[in-house]
Amino acid sequence: MPAPVKLRKAVFPVAGFGTRFLPATKVNPKEMLPVIDKPLIQYATEEAIAAGIDTLIFVNGKHKRAIEDHFDVVPELAWQLRERGKDELLAQVENIVPPGVTCINMRQPQARGLGDAVLCAESAVGDEPFAVLLADDLIVSPGQSHVMKRLVECHRKHGATILSAEFIEAEKSRQYGVIDGEEIEKGLWRVTRMVEKPEPQDAPNRIGLMGRYILQPGIFECLRRTGEGAGGELQLTDAIAMLMQSEPVYAQLCEGTRYDCGSKAGYLQANVELGLEHPELGAWFGDYLRALVKERL
Repeated sequence: MPAPVKLRKAVFPVAGFGTRFLPATKVNPKEMLPVIDKPLIQYATEEAIAAGIDTLIFVNGKHKRAIEDHFDVVPELAWQLRERGKDELLAQVENIVPPGVTCINMRQPQARGLGDAVLCAESAVGDEPFAVLLADDLIVSPGQSHVMKRLVECHRKHGATILSAEFIEAEKSRQYGVIDGEEIEKGLWRVTRMVEKPEPQDAPNRIGLMGRYILQPGIFECLRRTGEGAGGELQLTDAIAMLMQSEPVYAQLCEGTRYDCGSKAGYLQANVELGLEHPELGAWFGDYLRALVKERL
């Protein structure tokens, strides 16, 4: 097997409307909602950069200018922070996009599903493997073992499409793409079947896909050949199932905690749990929560 091509590019589909967070997302994109002091999209880009990715491709909608602006330079803000001696804040702002990392903004004319968003990035990706990260899946991993970094290492070994997955409760299968297959080594499955958002009784397994993928470039032709799927949208999982007919697809079990920040409950949970770990606020926040629970209960 030829050596796999180095993974350089990551796609961030960010064109959705975020309807579950209306009216907060009427103007502000869901991916710009902050968890403590960073927007969701920045957590995702930092994970990609930590995995060695140097080209960030944002597939935006026409109402998502805030995301493009967040990753751009704001000279007036930098000047003001420098003048006021706020060097630590200045460093944080200037390093949102580190040196050597490029941002590319694409447009998804209509929100026709995740598969369509990925297909919109084809001209920027070219004929090479690439990552896909969904920003509303916030994943906190132990130490420096970020999920995307582990997926990149797995891709380096197998040179194939690698999906991130987790064990799910049976009744939550309607929220996931669910896979079946053979475990070829601890935590790594050779996928043989995929079903998008099945009813619990129809789910082939209890292994659900998460919002992290490494895809081979053949996925673009499969997306062009895939018709509308669940919800009348172009589903990425349907295209991966087609790709699986001609080349291997693997799923790697995630090590870490996933917060579904596309839901209000998951978003609140992420803010509470990451708030307790925050170096500046954690101790105070823990004392506050204990006092609040004691008072209310």
